Amino acid sequence: MADGSIASVGSLKGKVSAEEWQARVDLAALYRLVALYGWDDAIYTHISARLPGPDHQFLINPYGMYFGEMTASALVKIDLDGNILQETPYFINPAGFTIHSAIHAAREDAHFVMHLHTDQGVAVAAQKDGLLPLSQHALIVRTMLAYHDYEGIALNLDERERLVADIGDKKMMLLRNHGTLTVGETAADCWINMFYLERACKQQVMALSAGRENVLFAPQAAQDEVTMQMSRGLGGKLAWPGALRQLDRALPGYDV
Repeated sequence: MADGSIASVGSLKGKVSAEEWQARVDLAALYRLVALYGWDDAIYTHISARLPGPDHQFLINPYGMYFGEMTASALVKIDLDGNILQETPYFINPAGFTIHSAIHAAREDAHFVMHLHTDQGVAVAAQKDGLLPLSQHALIVRTMLAYHDYEGIALNLDERERLVADIGDKKMMLLRNHGTLTVGETAADCWINMFYLERACKQQVMALSAGRENVLFAPQAAQDEVTMQMSRGLGGKLAWPGALRQLDRALPGYDV
């Protein structure tokens, strides 16, 4: 609702295609996982899923619902112009539309896009040198990481071109002074990419508490070796079923 209260949303199971329903369930699971890991920012930030088909329609969160209460049926279907394509008592956050529509339109492989404002993600995004080669997680992430300079709250549509140019073909991005972003062909890939990026940022913040002069950078030979080893990406397929079991125990109900 416009006042932020939870509106009753009837189940869409059986009323949309099987492919759309699966995308809704996977996306709702991502929202719940972000809440479970404490990565949410009240009702702000966004995760989106591109729907199968040639029309570049995608699903995004209804503005006003907390991530821990997201359901498959509550998610809002929109097009690349931000038009809502279903009956819903909710509206969407324009900043989420700007960032996510840009990447979905430009990247055929970006079926899922996740953007967060975690403390550790913003902290590293605000550091001049970005993500440093301080941990194994960081070495893995740095092979897939891009950067985008801060331009203010993402309401200006002309920022989309620069955002797309900056991410290129990378799977992860640090939005300077802003937060983290990952893409994936599947919900599982998007999730594991963000898991590693957020963990690498947290490890850097903790390591730098000892002072920049007291941290140990990984040897260049090791950095090069990890780059070669990660040529196929992380792959989240193995971790995803366990993540869903976590939700079934701690935050059930996303798949309705």
